[in-house]
Amino acid sequence: LLDVGFNRGYQSCFLAKEYGCFVTGIDPWNDRHDGRPHVDHLMDNARAWKVEDRVLGVQVGVPDTHLATNSFYYVYTTTALEMLRGLQGETAYREALAEIHRVLSPGRLMALAEPMHLDVEIPADLVSLISQGDHPWTDFFATIEETEEAVLSAGFEILEAGYAPEARLWWEEYARYDPSSRRDPQGEARTIAIDNGRWLSFGYVIARKRP
Repeated sequence: LLDVGFNRGYQSCFLAKEYGCFVTGIDPWNDRHDGRPHVDHLMDNARAWKVEDRVLGVQVGVPDTHLATNSFYYVYTTTALEMLRGLQGETAYREALAEIHRVLSPGRLMALAEPMHLDVEIPADLVSLISQGDHPWTDFFATIEETEEAVLSAGFEILEAGYAPEARLWWEEYARYDPSSRRDPQGEARTIAIDNGRWLSFGYVIARKRP
């Protein structure tokens, strides 16, 4: 299994432990809280979970993975690719999906999950909070329909897609427990509270590379 954008690697470790699979995690970034490479966090957590023999971290990102074509049975990515869209644009997001399609074996599965927004007009009291600044949320998040179209354009067939019913609760938990949100209650936490589930959501797509 390839985990794209694993951050500190908790999901990678869970998947390796729960399903007994070998997980290769790729992430080019350093942790925003302590500055350490995400690959170091991943391997520390793998040792803590006692799955270090089934986890490998590589400090590389999409689309420049340099991985072999058709080399993974499964690809998992969550709260990762939307960062490419927001920082580098929609073209970079689609190039990442195309790279995932390339390294995935024919007939095998990709699971994608990330912050999204509902297909509704932005509430007036939310506009200034999510559309201004150096990195506005409107640049990062798309609708589930837009995400499905991007996945299809990369050559996948979609098996299942939708908004998570628990999305609002997940956003509230993020605001409650994320260190950055806790340090700055007038930042993202305030935006999430004001939104109150009206625009923000979280979506998923399960897709297959055609045989």
